[in-house]
Amino acid sequence: MNVVTRFAPSPTGYLHIGGARTAIFNYLFAKKHSGKYLVRIEDTDKKRSSEEAIKAIHKGLNWLNVNSEHKVVYQSQNFNSHIKVAHELLKKGHAYKCYLNSEELEKLRKKSRENGIPIKSPWRNKKELDVNKKRICYTFKNAI
Repeated sequence: MNVVTRFAPSPTGYLHIGGARTAIFNYLFAKKHSGKYLVRIEDTDKKRSSEEAIKAIHKGLNWLNVNSEHKVVYQSQNFNSHIKVAHELLKKGHAYKCYLNSEELEKLRKKSRENGIPIKSPWRNKKELDVNKKRICYTFKNAI
């Protein structure tokens, strides 16, 4: 069995005790099983991510001595790959574009919470899309 663990902090804040705990457990588990421990920085939220937080995370991991022997991956560097896969999923019919605006999405979230059911976009099973809708609700907005 090949063990691979990963610590994937979001640099929207500093390394905290919960993140440190996860990093330590993943590191030790990988080492115990002669596996790999990887670090992947989830820096795709450009509005909230900061270089200062990235540096603090690295500094904290160094202080804890839970550094990966492998290259640190920055998720934002994989955007092109993600966009390619998203296009493939759309083409195969395994994904869809959702055209809800922010207000519509928030109403749907609220209703879902109140009823204890998962969010289901009304665009999920549409064959023809309403091209008059402007906002696309997915991670890679305007990239697809």
